[in-house]
Amino acid sequence: MTPYLSSPTPAPDGPLLTVDGLRVEYGSRTDPVVAVDGVGFTVSRGEVVAVVGESGSGKSTTAHAVVGLLSGNGRVSGGSVTFDGLRLDAVPERAFEKLRGARIGLVPQDPTTSLNPVVRIGDQVAEVLRIHGLADRRTARIEALRILGEAGLDNPELRAGQYPQDLSGGQRQRVLIGIALACRPDLVIADEPTSALDVTVQRRILDHLQSRIAENGTAVLFITHDLGVAADRADRIVVMQRGRVVETGSARQVLSDPQHEYTRALIAAAPSLADTPARPPRGESEPLLTVANVSKTFRIDRRTSLDAVEDVSFSVACGRTLSLVGESGSGKSTTARIAIRLETATAGQVLFDGRDITTLRGRELRTLRRRAQIVHQNPYASLNPKLRIRDIVAEPLAAFGIGTRADRARRVAELLDQVALSATHLDRRPAELSGGQRQRVAIARALALQPDLLVLDEPVSALDVSVQAQILDLLGELQTELGLAYLFISHDLAVVRQVSDDVAVMRSGEIVEFGTTSDIFDNPQHEYTRSLLDAIPGRTVHVR
Repeated sequence: MTPYLSSPTPAPDGPLLTVDGLRVEYGSRTDPVVAVDGVGFTVSRGEVVAVVGESGSGKSTTAHAVVGLLSGNGRVSGGSVTFDGLRLDAVPERAFEKLRGARIGLVPQDPTTSLNPVVRIGDQVAEVLRIHGLADRRTARIEALRILGEAGLDNPELRAGQYPQDLSGGQRQRVLIGIALACRPDLVIADEPTSALDVTVQRRILDHLQSRIAENGTAVLFITHDLGVAADRADRIVVMQRGRVVETGSARQVLSDPQHEYTRALIAAAPSLADTPARPPRGESEPLLTVANVSKTFRIDRRTSLDAVEDVSFSVACGRTLSLVGESGSGKSTTARIAIRLETATAGQVLFDGRDITTLRGRELRTLRRRAQIVHQNPYASLNPKLRIRDIVAEPLAAFGIGTRADRARRVAELLDQVALSATHLDRRPAELSGGQRQRVAIARALALQPDLLVLDEPVSALDVSVQAQILDLLGELQTELGLAYLFISHDLAVVRQVSDDVAVMRSGEIVEFGTTSDIFDNPQHEYTRSLLDAIPGRTVHVR
């Protein structure tokens, strides 16, 4: 057996992982960019340690340094990483390859890019076992089925023969957890393993990971920007800011009595931890958008069809926010697209400002586009990476022939100011902006034509809590200033409570419960609504 696969100096009573004074640099050695500076913490056997902080805080870089997977020209330039008595920062790459998977498992953030799209699921699981000599070609397939079953996938034999794109996001994440735990490692590094999942799926995934880890006494280094998840799952929390550790302690201590100003700011910005009351009731007004008995059926093939939306009805008034909530596949995004005629309903009627828009065509449909705009979940994917910000925001104005070039330039400057961006951003491209800045650009572009309705499709789900809070505050200010109606799509009920006047809960294409925000959150009637509320992370934590 390779000596690196067993501890050279076993230390059962000491920490399994010790990070001491870690420094990570990128770029040239003469002019380096310091990403992690003097970071230190420990992880004991059977302990879950969460590293939290905003994007750019260095938490993922720290995790990748531990497992020897720094990207590009990244390097450990100082400090040490010790795993079960072995200095990992001094281990040669060939030996590190034998440690990864066997004694240190990794659950990466994005299952879409982490699984090979042209290799069947069963073969990807079996490969890990063969690499580490735990199975031969014949037995690896049998073991792969067992691992997929333990990972909680239904019908492992079917799933083993499928490709990643045939599975849902939650199923793909279970596959990655199965791969990470296949060799029963001593340490698992989970890098934002559920950040893109619905709260109910997230809860099931984390419950499964927790139970599997408990069976083996595995230690966990959990990387997350979701303080609610950290509150529920971690024994200790390490808070990072700008490459440094600013606070560490037990989860209860850090979250209930934070000592550092940055920790307090993170907690205050986390909707699932903040005791934010529901938006107070506001006066009713005439509906701007009315969706009446709408259904949508997608034809899969000649014999198969999918009822994505069934007999859905609701209305949204100017100056008010209606949130559609539910798990992925519940039909909420399809419903929103039908509402602004990006999809055509199979049955039912959509009224906009009292007029039936269900069958609009040509110039009339184009006129509707000026009054109803959409802000997508992923601002990087929805912004043309080749265009400068000034051109992205001006694009709708140019498309509708509004104003002269000089008029459009003035309007773009006004819009950027409205979303709290400066003129210095005009000549940048999307890749040069942060996630929060890109979402502000997307909102500015949506406002360019002075619409009456904005459809906000998961507009903050990919953002850190502090950036998320900024965007939500901005949307609230714009609604008050401009009298906008919002159709808000989200699976994050903590955010929904903060921004909504009314809530419609969707499941399997149907609205199962509808009411004011207070009614839904304080007195839910449907079992499914109660399950969504119960799955909100961090609800039991008392925050000062």
